[in-house]
Amino acid sequence: MTTERHYAEEDMGNIVSMEHVNVTIPDQGTATLFYVLGLGFTRDPYMTVGLDNMWINVGEQQFHLPTRERGQVIPGHIGLVVPDLDRLQTRLKAVQDRLAGTRFTWAIEGDHVAATCPWGNRFRCHAPGARFDDMALGIPYVEFPVRPGAAQGIARFYGDVMRAPAKVEREHGALVARVAMGRNQWVDFRETTEAIPPYDGHHIAVYVANFSGPYGLLRERGLIMEDVAGHQFRFKELVDPESGERLSVLEHEVRSMRHPMYRRALVNRNPVQMQRDYARGQDAAGPFRS
Repeated sequence: MTTERHYAEEDMGNIVSMEHVNVTIPDQGTATLFYVLGLGFTRDPYMTVGLDNMWINVGEQQFHLPTRERGQVIPGHIGLVVPDLDRLQTRLKAVQDRLAGTRFTWAIEGDHVAATCPWGNRFRCHAPGARFDDMALGIPYVEFPVRPGAAQGIARFYGDVMRAPAKVEREHGALVARVAMGRNQWVDFRETTEAIPPYDGHHIAVYVANFSGPYGLLRERGLIMEDVAGHQFRFKELVDPESGERLSVLEHEVRSMRHPMYRRALVNRNPVQMQRDYARGQDAAGPFRS
């Protein structure tokens, strides 16, 4: 007797990628110390090169960092894949004195390096591995805390409204709604009894294959916060599609695959390259196109 396989792991959900994470920052110089010199990422050389915003390239993903008086803080943490954790530690050591007096910290925690940005955003930096498919540099996941009892409804929201595969698992004693995005990305919503800070306006940007379906369902429920313009719309209320109960708040910038920035090629520098031991032809990292 043979067992038939249905190969569900090969299916792709409607959210084809998570392109960027957006948090505000009060100071570009401090952000450069952390994101560019510390983490080893690259400021986009073509877009938002002034003082009002900065985009930081991380493989095929980005951080968008508008300059505002107050920095936004995601209450969970952001997962990163970096090519070399040893070199990462060397870079973080090199900037720690210049970031003294901020909330910057870093430490080795099990199989990853934990780092906190100068304004309190927390990162878990991982080496490439099977968990992240073929990602060598990028943002594979973001985790957000939610109240007890919210995970099942959030999974239904993404499955029914956004048409993205979502499942609820018990992990480290807590229920987690895990939403698949594209080939090797996901967003987690982890239940917690700890106090969750008020939502401060941070957002994520995603690309979807079916744009009209989620838009129509969200519009029917009065959940569109910014209507369609330039191949995108925005919403922020996560509700249980069965009961209508509000479960969490997270702004989503939802883009169609007709958006002109879909799969835009991003410049990524090789942070190992130094003037004192310069290697010709090794300036760029990547490419990171599959």
